[in-house]
Amino acid sequence: MPVHPQARVLAEQIGTGFDVTQHDIAEIRRTLDETARLGPRPEVAVVKDLEIPGPARPIPVRIYRPSERADLPVLVYLHGGGWVICSLETHDVTCRQLANGADCVVVSVDYRLAPEHPFPAAPEDCYAALGWAARHAASLGGDPRRLAVGGDSAGGNLSAVVALLARDRKGPRLCHQLLVYPVTDHSFDTDSYRENADGPLLTRETMKGFWGHYLAREEDGRDPYASPRALDLSGLPPAHVITAEYDPLRDEGEAYARRLAAAGVPVVQRRFDGMIHGFFGFSDFIDLGREAVDDAARELRRGFDTALG
Repeated sequence: MPVHPQARVLAEQIGTGFDVTQHDIAEIRRTLDETARLGPRPEVAVVKDLEIPGPARPIPVRIYRPSERADLPVLVYLHGGGWVICSLETHDVTCRQLANGADCVVVSVDYRLAPEHPFPAAPEDCYAALGWAARHAASLGGDPRRLAVGGDSAGGNLSAVVALLARDRKGPRLCHQLLVYPVTDHSFDTDSYRENADGPLLTRETMKGFWGHYLAREEDGRDPYASPRALDLSGLPPAHVITAEYDPLRDEGEAYARRLAAAGVPVVQRRFDGMIHGFFGFSDFIDLGREAVDDAARELRRGFDTALG
């Protein structure tokens, strides 16, 4: 099907506003944060900003609780933005929606960004935040037996990587991973990259720019904790993979879902036809974005329930 009219209008409005190859990174960050603060936000019972210990500096996190219950599952959420832009503010609405929809505590992580802090700073921060969430789940009103990780785009990459780190470093134990149009491969030669090289919204050149800022050395792109294409994907938590038809990242996300399934990992994978990169975070403007968030919340609930046996 063609690009959905709602997605096309959104892409036209945003244009190249977050293209790090054309605009100053600091200015993009400021504009995105300022814009995010202007919109309406779903109500949740508790929102609290904290700083937690990190491998290099304290890591800002934002805690969301949908109720005062003391036994809620926990989702550690890692925002997208090409490892270069975006923040707690830009993904505030998404975290509120997931907290309410999945009835869980959400720990949103403000990991270090590139190019100031290239790979592996971001995954190490995210893994540290996961460990902190597991150790402090009870004080957050959460249940450490029901711990998940999730994110969109670069955050989907980091979620997949953190799941690998948790397996390889023997914990924490995860019951679910939510991967929304994840970056999984440091290459640009898929059909979806060729078909959507010029967007809408996300282009091949923009992704090259993000990778260029993220990696201190080109060869780091082969590291399985940068491109989560480890030879062995067995032993990972069940995954929910969301992709968009008109997204350069479509094929690598779907290939990763197939590789997970081949390794014996339970996978639910859904492509949203007519959608573009970023639609998940614009559910106030795109009806299928709201549907995708609802799908994510439903699969999270299922993963949390399965963890209880």
